[in-house]
Amino acid sequence: MFNDVNFVQVFFSVLPALVVAFICYYFFSNFIANENQKRDFMLRRENSKTLTPLRLQAMERMTLFLERIDPGSLLVRIKPYNDSKHDYENLLIQNIETEFEHNLAQQIYISDACWHAIKATKSATISLIRQANMSDKVDSPDKLREVVLTELIDKNAPSTTGIAFIKKEARELF
Repeated sequence: MFNDVNFVQVFFSVLPALVVAFICYYFFSNFIANENQKRDFMLRRENSKTLTPLRLQAMERMTLFLERIDPGSLLVRIKPYNDSKHDYENLLIQNIETEFEHNLAQQIYISDACWHAIKATKSATISLIRQANMSDKVDSPDKLREVVLTELIDKNAPSTTGIAFIKKEARELF
């Protein structure tokens, strides 16, 4: 019986210390978790200050790329150098591919969805030029230019859709 009384006395003597230890552990673990969250937030905010201008610059460059491959501006800027419609088609496509390769590094600063939209715009523009060149009406580079531009009167150029996607993504940054 004496041992039981000592044990109960020891238990009740130690109980307040255990309760205080548990409360301290609970508060300190919450404090440390909160400090970690605050530090992560501050790190993300600092990275955002650096990354946002880079992302905007990449979007600007990709918008410029899409403007440059817009069939209207592409056909005005690049003139045929001979009378072969196939040579002119290849020249236009080569120019699009060169512009694209020049801007490949920008993909690390924009979202995957935006990059896929840009690639789809590039492919649609190339497809538009190839399909126009396959038309029976096309027998010269000048006729190719005419057919492509006439087709764009009825519908939007692929670049319009790509630029709209980039603008939407840029608005989401703010």
